[in-house]
Amino acid sequence: MSYTIDLSGRVALITGASSGLGKQFAHTLAKAGAAVVLAGRRVERLKDLRSEIEADGGDAHVVGLDVTDVGSIRAAVAHAETEVGAIDILINNSGVSTTERLVDVTEDGYDFVFNTNTRGSFFVAQEVAKRMLARAKGSAPGTFTGGRIVNIASAAGLRIMPQIGVYCMSKAAVVHMTKVMAAEWGRYGITTNAICPGYIDTEINHHHWSTDAGQKLINMLPRKRVGQPKDLDSMLVTLCAAESDFINGAIISADDGMVAS
Repeated sequence: MSYTIDLSGRVALITGASSGLGKQFAHTLAKAGAAVVLAGRRVERLKDLRSEIEADGGDAHVVGLDVTDVGSIRAAVAHAETEVGAIDILINNSGVSTTERLVDVTEDGYDFVFNTNTRGSFFVAQEVAKRMLARAKGSAPGTFTGGRIVNIASAAGLRIMPQIGVYCMSKAAVVHMTKVMAAEWGRYGITTNAICPGYIDTEINHHHWSTDAGQKLINMLPRKRVGQPKDLDSMLVTLCAAESDFINGAIISADDGMVAS
């Protein structure tokens, strides 16, 4: 038996799309048939990604977005819907981190992490959800009522990790935020779920895994390996599909058993 999820006709907004998981998510959803809106601050990199997706036969668009600026969020979402159409899927992926002990955290460092990971994620989801709600209530045009919101949290939101305490706190807030959104918006056909990745090999951290510290960390993991961005593909597409309507408020670990160990 084979099973195929087709996202043709859907519009997906991906924040933090210029690198890492966001870039992979964009490729994955485009291959599944969605028109993808690539959002982030590094617009030139987004344009390069758009060219890659279009070369593979996908439909991609670029919009500048700073998730720490609510005005930028509103403008980006409005621009995306004007250019491409109503947003059916949001991949709330923007995130940053610092490495330091709690006693060394400054106000600026704290705000840097929370403004992107928690505040930014909230206001992006809020702006998209307002439009999804308007369509669901019949006060705005759209061919698809409801929607899919996927917040990218982290295994660090479920388990304390050394020297990234503020990051852990910010992602724990995203986990709880996901549940609240699911409860408030689910009745309108909008599902909100979170993926909590463990350690994933991306261009940002790739060099680390070959260092002594990186090897030590790998050896502490349940199966002594880190994941690849593509390891999240099937889960991502499933949560975006119309067929996943009964999955709402789920907090899904994708960490190779790290949190459970």
